[in-house]
Amino acid sequence: MADHCNGNSGGAFKMPAIKFTKLFINGQFVDSVSRKTFETRDPRTGEVMAKVAEGDKEDVDLAVKAAREAFDHGQWPRMSGYERGRLMMKFADLIEEHIEELAMLDSLDAGKLLKMGKSMDIPHCANMLRYYAGAADKIHGETLKLSSQCQGYTLKEPIGVVGHIIPWNFPSTMFFLKVSPALAAGCTMVVKPAEQTPLSALYFAHLAKQAGIPDGTINVVNGFGATAGAALCSHMDVDKISFTGSTEVGRLVMEAAARSNLKPVSLELGGKSPIIIFDDADVDMAVDLAQKAIFYNKGEICVAGSRIYVQEGIYDEFVKKAAESAKGWVVGDPLDPDVHQGPQIDKKQFEKVLQYIEHGKREGATLLTGGKPCGEKGFYIEPTIFTDVKEDMKIAQDEIFGPVMSLMKFQTIEEAIEKANATRYGLAAGVLTRDLDIANRVSRSVRAGTIWINCYFAFDPDAPFGGFKMSGFGRDCGLNAIEKYLQVKSVVTPLYSSPWL
Repeated sequence: MADHCNGNSGGAFKMPAIKFTKLFINGQFVDSVSRKTFETRDPRTGEVMAKVAEGDKEDVDLAVKAAREAFDHGQWPRMSGYERGRLMMKFADLIEEHIEELAMLDSLDAGKLLKMGKSMDIPHCANMLRYYAGAADKIHGETLKLSSQCQGYTLKEPIGVVGHIIPWNFPSTMFFLKVSPALAAGCTMVVKPAEQTPLSALYFAHLAKQAGIPDGTINVVNGFGATAGAALCSHMDVDKISFTGSTEVGRLVMEAAARSNLKPVSLELGGKSPIIIFDDADVDMAVDLAQKAIFYNKGEICVAGSRIYVQEGIYDEFVKKAAESAKGWVVGDPLDPDVHQGPQIDKKQFEKVLQYIEHGKREGATLLTGGKPCGEKGFYIEPTIFTDVKEDMKIAQDEIFGPVMSLMKFQTIEEAIEKANATRYGLAAGVLTRDLDIANRVSRSVRAGTIWINCYFAFDPDAPFGGFKMSGFGRDCGLNAIEKYLQVKSVVTPLYSSPWL
């Protein structure tokens, strides 16, 4: 087997200064009430990179109080949509001015590829802000045609104080998938970044203040899910929770919301996304797309194409070419521009992925390539492909969140659709075919929130994103996302001596 590892010592690049490690509440960086801190580690080496203020219930209370004051009495919801949009545009400009530094923070905190951070992740954040800045002055209700002698119309009003809980795999992207539409709607908010990746969220809070976004509008409380996250979800003065993370934690978020003030919740949860490759697909293109769909971001992506279904006519050719292609997939330091895959986020996730690989071997799947740790330190894993996978195996049912591909064969369209839907998740799916009828039929038959035809990871600010089944509900991206942060109010007044109704 080829050696995938390449220079993963993490010693070739100078560590930048970590500027922001405190909580951001009411426009100020502050210590936590308890003065406690926690460590954030570099997944390239496992070494401590910084100590960050650890927020808890008392800090969440302060942040929510600031957000409530900013919503009930502050400028942000009382600005015109045009004014909010101008400040959001300025915020986006500041992000573009700091692309290098922000991308570096996500690389060091999350093991993400620096080249992708600079070319995709951070520019995408600015683009997301601009998309919703353009929508901020286009939020309007409807004039109603009532059956009685009354005039009626609807207002769309900001929902209030929002709690955003964001994951560690795309720290910057997920920050703006949630913060951008909420800002456009006129909400104020408390953001709880993942404890593994707090650094970029704090930097964004700093830039928001520089852009002129009023104090209290965006607050950031670092901390752990069981303490800071739980306090946010159960807070009686939070009007809405938007959560991205695991299905297991999503249940806890819903439960806390229900037990407190019945605040509405939107959840973007796990996935086990299928890619269905038909006989008429270009095999080389299919191999390249499938490889990127599961190995990109080291498999730490909710829509990872982890179940690859290949029609029997091209299956053997696909397996051969997939094994060969995986040998050229370079694992190493994410700051190295020649590397394709960095380290898993932390030791816990590293060990979890390796355990799933062992499960696959024990359950009878054939290890085609990879399957081992990579390098002497850090949390690197070889790109791994299993064949002879059955639908009831753990590696075919559970979200692994690592670079592990399950390759399976199918014969008919009906079989492919049935197998694709044989999962508790429904986040995304890919279809590779040159036949428009097949593409149309499969895209309407697979129960998932996004279907990519002859492409994958084709995200766009205008394309709503979210799940079916246990992948959650509610949509990020698109104009649909703003609706999560709005309340609809009906206003009715009587009409007297009107010439028409």
